[in-house]
Amino acid sequence: MFQTALFLEAIGPVARATVVTVELTVAAGIVSLAVGALAAAAQIGGGRTGYVLSRLYVSLMRGTPLYVQLLVVFFGIASLGLSEQAFLAAMLAIGLNSGAYSAEILRAAVAAIPPGQTEAAEAIGMSRWRIWQRIVLPQAFIASLPPLTAELTIVLKSTPLASVVAVTEITYTGVLIQSRTFSAIEVFTAVAISYTVLAQILLRGSRVLERRLSALRG
Repeated sequence: MFQTALFLEAIGPVARATVVTVELTVAAGIVSLAVGALAAAAQIGGGRTGYVLSRLYVSLMRGTPLYVQLLVVFFGIASLGLSEQAFLAAMLAIGLNSGAYSAEILRAAVAAIPPGQTEAAEAIGMSRWRIWQRIVLPQAFIASLPPLTAELTIVLKSTPLASVVAVTEITYTGVLIQSRTFSAIEVFTAVAISYTVLAQILLRGSRVLERRLSALRG
């Protein structure tokens, strides 16, 4: 039978662990967006070498399990003698994995922009950087915001893998509580609720941002 007292007892520690999960999600999301933007740019305008390297990165990240990538990064960082490597390894592994998917999202968004717009800008003498800054990137970002938000939600749901390297995020905290109280249903119900709330905040925030950006663009 579901024991409400054990459920309420688990809420406090799980809520505190939510801070670590949010920090990991944000940090990995920034890595994902930065690496994804570089990879997309390499595919679009990086020449033959940039295209090949970007495709190799995307294929490697999408073709191997995130669990394996996390272990490679974790033990790779540990071999360098760096301290506090667990959070750093989780951030880099999740961010680099997600970056491959972000690259494809951004590349598709840029490719969807009508070429006539950039051609018109070139005709009036705008530089290539100015074209990207004023025309390509704003439209690509707005168009890619929904799939990028979905990707960030996937990043959030990938953070439990950080428990493998003992990062005390939500899931690892739940495991520790369950091992002490033997109340799996109550504890992991609290864990599931925490992830659901965070995911809803992400989705609603994205919708608000998308509406505001669309209004600014007219």
